[in-house]
Amino acid sequence: MLYETPPEELGALLGDTPAYRADQLRQWLYRDFVLETTAMTNLPMPLREQLAPELWPFTVEVAQDGDAGRTRKWLFRAPDGASIEAVLMGYDDRVTLCVSSQAGCAMGCTFCATGQFGFERHLTPGEIVAQVAYANAHLKTRPMPSSPRRVTNVVFMGMGEPLANYPRVEESLRRMVEVMDMAARSITVSTVGVVPGIRRLAAAPWQVGLAVSLHAADDELRSTLVPLNDRYPLSEVMAACHEYFERKGRRITIEWALMKGTNDSRDQAVKLAAIATELGAHVNVINLNPTPLSHEQPTERAALSTFMSALEAAGANATLRATRGQDIDGACGQLRSRGSDRPLTITTE
Repeated sequence: MLYETPPEELGALLGDTPAYRADQLRQWLYRDFVLETTAMTNLPMPLREQLAPELWPFTVEVAQDGDAGRTRKWLFRAPDGASIEAVLMGYDDRVTLCVSSQAGCAMGCTFCATGQFGFERHLTPGEIVAQVAYANAHLKTRPMPSSPRRVTNVVFMGMGEPLANYPRVEESLRRMVEVMDMAARSITVSTVGVVPGIRRLAAAPWQVGLAVSLHAADDELRSTLVPLNDRYPLSEVMAACHEYFERKGRRITIEWALMKGTNDSRDQAVKLAAIATELGAHVNVINLNPTPLSHEQPTERAALSTFMSALEAAGANATLRATRGQDIDGACGQLRSRGSDRPLTITTE
């Protein structure tokens, strides 16, 4: 598979062809982007035909459009049956791709569709970066309405916990920044609080953003929603976030999925504001995109307004994000749960 091969080693796949062919191939894979090798026009046709079955490390099993064409979601299927989801969101000034870093997830967050299915395996660097390449190639032939024709931002907020798959995520970041030439500041890695991973990312050379999915502002509630909190409680997560800010100089983002009657109280808002203020963090609030296997529901409009007002009154810098993709199972793991009858092998390693 072409994306499974480090970009610097592509020449090893090309036999006795001239060395410059590897540079041409790398350009197609990481800069020019095509859906099929037949479009790699400066490569000899026999070579294009030889490489055709090796281009993508997955096939497209389900593709859905929503939000009047400004949200697209794919369910990819790897040869071993592992499922991979990616969501493309178009805005007037940017196109953001939400990528998966694992097939499934072992974190067990109660409101998350992916966590409800358990863990299959880590995605490889090639499988991660190929999601970005596929989205870029797709946009060349089918752009989104009133949006750029390329992926401008990448968020690791799809299936899986990125920092539980750190070595492979780090290599995918290297390829995005150093080979695809994406701006590191346009990439955000999200975590539910894998403290060692936060510290490793802080030591990495790229100025990528860090988002922490908090969802509760005290250990008692957070442990019921995010089981990893029993291992890395809020005090440890906050200490790691402080370290990240000190090393990168980049403001942390706190992600908060608002759930009716669970974490939408004024008390939680005040506690969240205190955490955000201490970290100098920005809070992204998004009303829950409900999942079929969870009893959690999005909060009602009045409670949402009260929560946001309490946050702002307590001094938090907060934004209420629009919910995207509800009509196409947009939350991570939802398309997998509804879009395919293929049996999945699930473990909880």
